[in-house]
Amino acid sequence: MKQNIIISLLIASSLVACNSRKETEPDDTPTSGVIAVASDESLAPILQEEVAVFESIYKEAGIVPLFSGETKTINRLLHDSTRLAVTTRQLTGEETDFMNRKKLYPKAIRIATDAIALIVNRQNADSLIGIPTLKEILTGKIRNWNELSPGNPATRIEVVFDNPNSSTVRYAIDSICGGEKLSAHLQAAQSNRAVLDYVSKTPGALGVIGVNWISNPSDSTCMSFIDNIRVMAVSRYRKATPTNSFKPYQAYIALGDYPMTRPVYLILSEPRTGLASGFTSFVSSDRGQRIILKSGLLPVTQPVRIVNITN
Repeated sequence: MKQNIIISLLIASSLVACNSRKETEPDDTPTSGVIAVASDESLAPILQEEVAVFESIYKEAGIVPLFSGETKTINRLLHDSTRLAVTTRQLTGEETDFMNRKKLYPKAIRIATDAIALIVNRQNADSLIGIPTLKEILTGKIRNWNELSPGNPATRIEVVFDNPNSSTVRYAIDSICGGEKLSAHLQAAQSNRAVLDYVSKTPGALGVIGVNWISNPSDSTCMSFIDNIRVMAVSRYRKATPTNSFKPYQAYIALGDYPMTRPVYLILSEPRTGLASGFTSFVSSDRGQRIILKSGLLPVTQPVRIVNITN
């Protein structure tokens, strides 16, 4: 009888220990499990492609993208809703200190260079614009298309972004307007897809959008864009000419000719080597970088073929 009691106690103790381990042991590995990844919505097309290929290779892995504006994406990382975020900026010192106090120790891995594209309706004859002129449009000093060129109609320039808290808006304020406040007349379409739809239907619209949303997926050379909108060539100078203005083709991004570019980072806060680390390694690898190359962005490690382009 005593022996039976001891055996029963050993079995019970073993079950408790087993359940305790299940509660504390991680349920994902670098190539299996399910995790969420927070991402700036302006980078959705490239992240979706990376996820699709990763999941096709590792059948037991599941990546759930959470798309939102930049502010919410960073907040998801700060408050531990996810251990991986795709952004166009690194964490600030204050944000890093906040995470360090939680013993998360974030790491930023640069994976690509993105470009901000300016798109107009197919009916719009304007194809060139200088950064100084764009700044005056964004700050409300220029309001109508005929102020850019006397031959244009006297219609209002309807500038449309994705959403007020996006990385695209932050780029416009910091890198184009030098910190000046944007005009109250600018519109937020709430998503990059909505920006595309609005511009394609609105003759007076000027859309500001990430280049991976307009790259032609059927063009392996990355030398064309989708055909339901017109992509403007951008100059660093006020007087934009065909020789000093460039479209956001991959080659012009690589050469530094296109003036509106920004880095893309994976920010990893995983305290161990799990699925978030595995996915980060994949995106940084040769195969992951080739996916970025085909998307029209500039990868960090893959060489870009420079060809002659008719701008």
